[in-house]
Amino acid sequence: MVNDEGRHYTVCLLEKKCSCRRFQVDELLCPHAWAVLKSKFLMPKDYCSNYYKPKSVVMTYEFPVYPLPDRSEWNILEHISEEAVLPPKWKRPPGRPKKNRHKPFSELL
Repeated sequence: MVNDEGRHYTVCLLEKKCSCRRFQVDELLCPHAWAVLKSKFLMPKDYCSNYYKPKSVVMTYEFPVYPLPDRSEWNILEHISEEAVLPPKWKRPPGRPKKNRHKPFSELL
């Protein structure tokens, strides 16, 4: 159990879960999981997804990525080049837009 500004969060390191749900969604340590790891002197790298580890990041760039050729050299199929791209069918309603406050993730729970 971690207390953060008056709110209590439950962290389970075995299941890699926190009641704030950021640990499960991002597969990265949330601040509450960090607090538990620091108190138990555990290694954070054991609790994040393999996608964020250096080996995986290096594998991302294993294959070369080539830039696109000049636009005049593109091979576009005829039925695609003849299609017309139209603007959206809806229009913005008249008047000033309403101010909706974007709530942070922590307030949605």
